[in-house]
Amino acid sequence: MKTSKEITINKKNKFGAEILCIGSEILLGNIVNTNSQWIAAQLAILGIPHFRQTVIGDNPARLEEAILEASNRSEILITTGGLGPTPDDIKTKVIADTFKTPLEQRNDILIDLRNKSKDKVSKLSESQKKQSLVPKGAKIINNYSGTAPGIFWSPKENFTILTFPGVPSELKEMWAKEASKLLISNNLSKEVISSKVLHFAGITESLLADKIQHLLISKNPTVATYASTGSVKVRITARGKSSEKTNRLIEPIKKELTQITGLKCFGLDNETLEEIVFKLLLKRKETIAVAESCTGGGIGSKLTKIPGSSQIFHGGVIAYNNSIKQRLLGVPEEIINTHGAVSKQVVESMARGVQIKFKVNWAISVSGIAGPTGGSKSKPVGLVNFCIKGPKTLITWEENFGSNKTREDIQKLSVLNALDRLRLSIIMAN
Repeated sequence: MKTSKEITINKKNKFGAEILCIGSEILLGNIVNTNSQWIAAQLAILGIPHFRQTVIGDNPARLEEAILEASNRSEILITTGGLGPTPDDIKTKVIADTFKTPLEQRNDILIDLRNKSKDKVSKLSESQKKQSLVPKGAKIINNYSGTAPGIFWSPKENFTILTFPGVPSELKEMWAKEASKLLISNNLSKEVISSKVLHFAGITESLLADKIQHLLISKNPTVATYASTGSVKVRITARGKSSEKTNRLIEPIKKELTQITGLKCFGLDNETLEEIVFKLLLKRKETIAVAESCTGGGIGSKLTKIPGSSQIFHGGVIAYNNSIKQRLLGVPEEIINTHGAVSKQVVESMARGVQIKFKVNWAISVSGIAGPTGGSKSKPVGLVNFCIKGPKTLITWEENFGSNKTREDIQKLSVLNALDRLRLSIIMAN
C-alpha cells in the first residue's frame, strides 16, 4: 500500500483550489473560523472553483501530510494561520520541508520588521527574525498592517501555494492589494463570477419562490433564494469572461425581480433596513425617536449603528416596566389597566409620548410578549403590538410570531418588522 508521500495523481485531474486553516485554537472551538468563508467568496469572484476546506492543528507531521495531499489533487492551496514569531507558528518551515526546499532570509522582510518594531534601537529578536525566512524562490505577499508576510510559491508543476496570517483584517488587506492580482496575472483565475444580492421583507421564501419560478431555473445567471429570520435574500450569479459581461447578464434579472416584487425589495448587496430608513429620513430632513418594551432597545441599536445617525435619531425610551410607560411616556394608567401593556392602545400612547418628549417627526413604539413565559390564552407568547406616528401618519398593528419561537427570534422579528413598516410608511408619506 502506498503512503501519502507516494501518492501521485495525473496532473490533468488536478483542478481548483482548496483552503487549509491552521491553528489548534480553531479545532478547540476557541475562535470561529471566518477566514474560510471569506476566502471561498473571493475565489468565487475570481472564477476559481474550490472543493475542500480543512482545519489542522499546530502539528508539523499532520500539516505536512495535509499539504502534500493537497499538492497532489489541487492546483491551488490557500493557507491561513501558522505565521508569526511564536513557537507554534510553524507553517513556513513545514511547507519548505515538505518540498525539500531550503529557507532563505529575505532582507526586504527584515527591513519591514524593523520599521514596524516599536523599539527601533534594539536588535530584532530571533523569534522576530524567523518571520523573514521563506522558501527559496517564493514571492512575498506583503503584510501591510501586521508583521508576518505571506508567500506565493509554485514548488511543483501545476501547484501553487499561498500563505496568509490568521488575523482576518491582515488576510483581507493582503488579498485585496496583492494576492488576487497574483492569481489573475499567473492565469489561475479561470473566469469572472459576479453576484448581486437583493433583500426582501414582508414576504416568505416560499411565496417569493412561487413568484419567480421561471427565474430559478436559469443557468447563467443562476438565481437562488435564501431565508433568514425576518427576511429573504435572492442571489443572482453570473459567469463570464469579464465583469462587464457578467453585469450585463445580471442587470435584466435584477430589474425583473424588482418589477415583480415591488416594495417588498428593500435593498441591494450589503444594504440593511436600518440604512434604508436612515437614507429616507435624511433625504426628508426628518427625525425619529423610539419607545421600546419587548425589544429592549433593539430598534434604536440598529439605527445608531449607522455613522451619522445622530442627524435623524434623537433618542429613545426602553419602557419595560409599566411605571416607566406612565411616568416617562405619559401612558395613562387606565389604558394599561383596561387593555393591558401589550395592546394597540398602549403602543399608540407610547408613540405619541416619545414623539412629544423628543420633539421628532417620527416615532415608533413596540410592546409584546417575547417569552418564554408571561403569555396567556388571550395574549400568547409571540404577540407583539406596534405603532408608527409620523407628521401625517398613525399606524398601529399586531403580529403573532408564534409561541414556538425563541425569545431572541421574537425580538429580532419585531425589530425587522418595525423597521420595514417604518420604511414603507416613510415612502408612502406625502
